[in-house]
Amino acid sequence: MRSTFILNTYFFIGIIICFSSPIGYSQSDTSTLKAQFALGVNSPSSAGFVTDFEANSVNFPSINLGLQYMFWEPLGVKLDFGYNRFSSANNSPDFKVNYTRINGQLVFDASHFTSFLNRMGAFVHVGPGVTMIKPLGNYGENKTSYLNTITGLELHYAMSDKLSVYLDASYIVGFSDDFDPVESGFGSFNGNMFTLTIGASISLSGCYYCGD
Repeated sequence: MRSTFILNTYFFIGIIICFSSPIGYSQSDTSTLKAQFALGVNSPSSAGFVTDFEANSVNFPSINLGLQYMFWEPLGVKLDFGYNRFSSANNSPDFKVNYTRINGQLVFDASHFTSFLNRMGAFVHVGPGVTMIKPLGNYGENKTSYLNTITGLELHYAMSDKLSVYLDASYIVGFSDDFDPVESGFGSFNGNMFTLTIGASISLSGCYYCGD
């Protein structure tokens, strides 16, 4: 049922992209197409590990790269890539895990809620994706992948028409079965994750020869 829900969501996003792609943007509209880069920390849920394995509550780095297209105010879509690494806590067997994800998301511009704050904006994003887990060291063979969905909130501060800095808080829910057999899960992860990142959003649309 979870897989069907996510696949249907992908289909919905694809339909939106297809219908919105012919829509052009104004030469001066710098908010239509943006590239995003963010760096921060992550916190994997303890329930995602087998018994006796535990990760640090805060881990570095989390890296997000995204391309956002606002096809119709206040709605848009975003395709983004996330890389996260976390490692074992002091009371756990030693391990490190690379957590990589790719997500297609719907974006809602909620900036009218922050309009009373000068140069501030807010965006809500949500959508399905795929998670790829690669343990390192002694557990490097315990690779796995599964579907996920992510939801998050971005708070932007406009530096100019073409550049904003933002804070993103996101929660990723993994749709994975329990490890079977249990031994195969050593050093791996099949749970949820919280990420907190700070980044920059750069306009790729609009007139670059106009004055700031």
